Amino acid sequence: MSTKARPWAWVPTLYFAEGIPYAIVTTLTVVMYKQMGLDNTRLALYTSILTLPWVIKPLWSPIVDIFSSKRRWILLMEFLIAAALMAVALTLPGPMWLSVTIASFLAVAFLSATHDISADGFYILSLPATSQSAFVGIRTTFYRIAMLLGQGPVLILAGTLEVSYGDIPRAWALMFEILAAVYALFAFYHIWALPHAVSDNSRKATSVREVGRAFASSFVGFFRRPHIITILAFLLLYKFPIAQLQRLVSPFLLDSTQNGGLGLSTIEVGFGYGTLGIIGLLAGGIAGGLAIARGTLRQWLIPMAWTLTASCGAMAILALTPQPSLTQIYLCVVAEQFGYGFSTTAYIMYCIHISRGEFATSHYAIATGIMSLGMMLPGMMAGAIEEAVGYSNFFIITCLSCFITLTVAYFAKKQFAM
Repeated sequence: MSTKARPWAWVPTLYFAEGIPYAIVTTLTVVMYKQMGLDNTRLALYTSILTLPWVIKPLWSPIVDIFSSKRRWILLMEFLIAAALMAVALTLPGPMWLSVTIASFLAVAFLSATHDISADGFYILSLPATSQSAFVGIRTTFYRIAMLLGQGPVLILAGTLEVSYGDIPRAWALMFEILAAVYALFAFYHIWALPHAVSDNSRKATSVREVGRAFASSFVGFFRRPHIITILAFLLLYKFPIAQLQRLVSPFLLDSTQNGGLGLSTIEVGFGYGTLGIIGLLAGGIAGGLAIARGTLRQWLIPMAWTLTASCGAMAILALTPQPSLTQIYLCVVAEQFGYGFSTTAYIMYCIHISRGEFATSHYAIATGIMSLGMMLPGMMAGAIEEAVGYSNFFIITCLSCFITLTVAYFAKKQFAM
């Protein structure tokens, strides 16, 4: 039976496999480097730089479209991601662990961004329009499940291995051996499960010029949009406070009380921030979607910006509370993640709004690339700020910087009738 006739055989696993590397690079690395003893300045800088491939992925998306098939790209990327994760596992106990793991994680990010491009294209080519609509919720759900597992149970397992071995490098090396093996299994499974779509054939070299011309037209067209200054300001600055905050939440939870942190274990962080927090994030996203569905983005843009401010406030309250209980910590984490999920809905809908037109797919990729840049740059400096002023003052600064979010949201609402 053709797998094309049963997309349940490959759509959930494909998007689950797409979410795992992103969870590893954006969240798991922060906890691992903190446990390995990296200071907050370098930790925030390095882990923010690791997100660069998702910022610039629109630049090489035509290559994926021109050469070979999406199916081959997907399989190649998955096997290479498994190899890069194994490289992390093999080098963690060694003397060159920092430089080699950063290079390996950067490779994972680049490969994962390429996997994103090919998977989205493959989804469009392999399913009829009716099935695409029917499975859009399924692909999103399984992507988020991957994020949940990558930030919750995986952290709990890593913490359990830390306790069992009493050796942090060895524990995390074993953790990445497991992840590499699991990811390789996805690649082998997809050799069988992914259909051979007729339209997903190898591109001819003669199409390079045409594709390049179309790419240039879409890129230039995006920056010639009306109100482009307002658009760029919103895309870059709306998440400015949360980009700083999220880079330091896990270190804050893990750091000792002598250093101003809360002194939680890896297992407690995995359950709180990686499990309960993700549930709060999903609940916030669902609530945000329902709110906009019953109203308009124009109506909800400012309230959602205020929700992001409240999200930062939850962590500031936690940092200023002397000896908070584990229940109080978990409640603040859930509140922070709920506010982030709720406020991010406005951002996603704004990206969709400004991407409408002839080059909708390319313009959306550009918009999300700028979004990633807006997350990367503030995150790079977050660690240095925290080490200069301490956790409590750092979270207060993130609350004050929410004025930037409110300002760009005001101008976006003013300039666009949404």
